[in-house]
Amino acid sequence: MKFNFTSADLIELSVFFVGNKQNSESFFAPDNVAIDLSKDLKATLSNYFLSGFKSLEAYHFWHESEINLNEVFSFSEAIFDDISSFKSKSKNIARHLYEKSVHPRILGGELYISYFKQCIIDDEESDAICIIKSESKESFIKTIFTSNEVDITIDTGLNLNNIDKGVLIFNIDKENGYKVVVIDKTNGSQEAALYWKDYFLQLKIRNDSFNQTSNTLGIYKNFVTQKLDDEFEMSKADKIDLLNRSMKYFKEKDTFDMDEFAGEVIGNPKAIESFKTFKSQYEQEFDSPIADTFEISDNAVKKQSRVYKSVLKLDKNFHIYIHGNKELIEKGFDEGKHMNYYKVYFKEEA
Repeated sequence: MKFNFTSADLIELSVFFVGNKQNSESFFAPDNVAIDLSKDLKATLSNYFLSGFKSLEAYHFWHESEINLNEVFSFSEAIFDDISSFKSKSKNIARHLYEKSVHPRILGGELYISYFKQCIIDDEESDAICIIKSESKESFIKTIFTSNEVDITIDTGLNLNNIDKGVLIFNIDKENGYKVVVIDKTNGSQEAALYWKDYFLQLKIRNDSFNQTSNTLGIYKNFVTQKLDDEFEMSKADKIDLLNRSMKYFKEKDTFDMDEFAGEVIGNPKAIESFKTFKSQYEQEFDSPIADTFEISDNAVKKQSRVYKSVLKLDKNFHIYIHGNKELIEKGFDEGKHMNYYKVYFKEEA
C-alpha cells in the first residue's frame, strides 16, 4: 500500500499510561484533560505518529464469531461514526489493552490515540485512527544556560524516530474489517509478541493484491530453493535463472495468470504440477487462498525483489551475478585440478 500524509490533519488526541496488569502496574486515564495542539506540537506529533507507517502489509480486524465482538473494531467504528465519542471510546481502547497486558514480559508505557483527517492511502482519501504505544525510553542530556552558570541534567524521554508498537486504522472497507496497517517490534518472548497483533487487535492479513503478489513470489522462491531438489537435479545457476524469470514476469505484467506464469516461467509440466501442489499446501496451512488471477502490486514486487538473490557464490573466492541469459554460463569439472568450474561468455567488460 502507498501512503501520503502530507495533508494529514491531527484533530484529536488522548494519552494514557498502560502498565502490565499481571505485574500490578497501573492504568492511568486522565478525565477531561484538554491537550493544546499548537501548530508546532501537531507537526511534531504527526511526524512521530505517522512516519513509521510506510509500505506495510495490510490487515483487517476479525473475530471468530462476528466482527462486532472485536473490541477495537467496535470502538473504532463508533469513533468513525461520531467523532464526539473519541474521548470515551479511546479510553475504552486503552482499558482493553490493559486487560490484554498480562504476560510478565510486556512492558508498560504511554499510549497515544489520535484521529487524523485527510490521509491518503492508495490514492484514496480517508480519516484514520492511530494508536501508538511507547515502551522504550532513552536518556538525553539537557543543558540550561543562565547568566552565571550552566546546569546540565540527565533526563529520559521518547525517541521520536522509533515506534515500538503502532496501528493505523483507515475508515475504508468497514464491511471487511477496515484497512489496517501495524507496527510491532517484539520484545523477545513469543507469547509477549502475540499480545499486540493477535490478542489486543485481533488482525488477519488482507487478501488484497499486495499480499497475493507478495505471497505468490514468496511461495515460488521457497519452491525453487527448497522443493525442486527433491524432484529434479538442478544446478544453482538453473535455480537463479528460474527466480530471475519469475521476477521478470512480475515486473513486466500488470496481471498475474497462473497458467500463463506456469507456461512462461516454469515450463516443465511435472514441475508445474509440483508448484501448484506446493502452493495449495501453503494455502491450506496458512488459511490464505491465492487466486489464479489477480492484479500485480508494484510495491509488493519491489519488496520481494530485495530478497530474490541472483548471486552464485563459489567457495570464498568468487561471486557471479546472474541477471540474464543462463545459456551464457556453463558448468564443468576439471579432471586435472579436481575442481568444478564455470565458463562465462561475454562481449565486453563494463
